[in-house]
Amino acid sequence: MSNITIPKTEYLKLKRQAEAYKRLSGRFFESVIKDSVEEVIKDFRKTSLYSQEFLSDLESGLKKSSFREK
Repeated sequence: MSNITIPKTEYLKLKRQAEAYKRLSGRFFESVIKDSVEEVIKDFRKTSLYSQEFLSDLESGLKKSSFREK
């Protein structure tokens, strides 16, 4: 691995920017709107592209998922 030397002021600036990005991105992903399982299934059903068996499996999986509406 190579080393790069930069002035301390530049390092501190980059560090502040990285921390700001972490905070901003964390808030952004926390605020993502989550649809209810029923809304997701309804949207999939409207496309008429999926079988009832698939929709049932999808609904079951979403209800068990740790990433769901709280």
